[in-house]
Amino acid sequence: MQIEKYKIAAHNDGLTTAHKRRFEFISQEIKNVDEIVNKLAVFQVAIPSWALGTGGTRFGRFPGGGEPRSLEEKLEDIGLLHALNRSGGAVSLHIPWDIPTNTAHIRNMAAQLGLKFDAMNSNTFQDQPGQEHSYKFGSLSHTDKHTRQQAIDHNIEVIRYGAELGSEALTVWLSDGSCFPGQLNFRRAFENTLRSFETIYQALPDQWKLLIEYKAFEPNFYSTTVGDWGQSLLYASKLGEKAYTLVDLGHHLPNANIEQIVALLLMEGKLGGFHFNDSKYGDDDLTVGSIRPYQLFLIFNELIDGMDTRGMQHATDLGWMIDASHNVKDPLEDLLQSVEAIKIAYAQALLVDRAQLTAAQNNHDTALAQELLQQAYRTDVRPLVAEARLRAGGALDPLAIFRSEKVRDSLVKERGKTAVATGL
Repeated sequence: MQIEKYKIAAHNDGLTTAHKRRFEFISQEIKNVDEIVNKLAVFQVAIPSWALGTGGTRFGRFPGGGEPRSLEEKLEDIGLLHALNRSGGAVSLHIPWDIPTNTAHIRNMAAQLGLKFDAMNSNTFQDQPGQEHSYKFGSLSHTDKHTRQQAIDHNIEVIRYGAELGSEALTVWLSDGSCFPGQLNFRRAFENTLRSFETIYQALPDQWKLLIEYKAFEPNFYSTTVGDWGQSLLYASKLGEKAYTLVDLGHHLPNANIEQIVALLLMEGKLGGFHFNDSKYGDDDLTVGSIRPYQLFLIFNELIDGMDTRGMQHATDLGWMIDASHNVKDPLEDLLQSVEAIKIAYAQALLVDRAQLTAAQNNHDTALAQELLQQAYRTDVRPLVAEARLRAGGALDPLAIFRSEKVRDSLVKERGKTAVATGL
């Protein structure tokens, strides 16, 4: 299912007059509007292969029909999203949920859709059919060396797939940990994990990054072996210059100051990337920006400040990916909304007057510092984001054309009412 370019052009024609009026209005207030629009146009967010179907919870899934039944169909869906918003031009594969049987074919198909492959994701938090050793009590941290080696071998296998697809990063998230006091020895678990990471690290191609994701709880609720950004940073620092911390916005305890974490990781040169989602209570995996949009803006404020200080490229020097799971929305509509929220927060952060903010901070002018941030946050930057899409060949209102073209109905007709996405 693809939407032809002439349909996107016709959609845009009906909205151009109103868009130009809004864009010209905001352009009068922003001196460097073209620079901001250009930055927005090149900023891409990776779409995970597991997000194209209804994710659900451990209590149940309620598929909506027309979900992708193969990796090829997942690429088609991501290609459709990218054609509409011109901002989802990368795919993040999860192995073994989406093992490519023919990597050359998959890579060529992705290229035809204007997509490239972002970080690869390994899975040692589930037991697979025919697996010799269980991960019930851990994987890279397991007390049994054979189980650890099995998990190491899987990660190295994922690296091989990624190299064939053109990826340059491996993301590792571990569910390893304990549910009860005394269940494991914290130090030995850390040491086992570090030794396992060292073997995986040695298998990385020269240009690759190892991204170590952390999570405070779930599925283990007493301890996790990579439980917070400090533990992830500790692993990454011990491993070497190709190892980094990956921040998932949902993987924090309530009220954690994520923007401060971001600032310090950037300062140390150890921030590797982001998994975007939103939450009300814990790791809720809700649509990006649906609950705490101001927090998302504050995070981007620190990202831009830290990246600019280090001379980093916003679009390419960190990995950006959505990681959400939901039961009640059309997955493709959810992804369109998430990408839009990310681009809005990024655009708002680009508006912050850094010189004035620095002066206010140095002069302890707390009220002015707050005003400068909130002035940027309260600016309606949607015309800037839309203009960036328009210049890149996308739709002025991606969600509207998705609905007017009845994309989900077409997918259900093509794939069936009971089609369930592979993987999850």
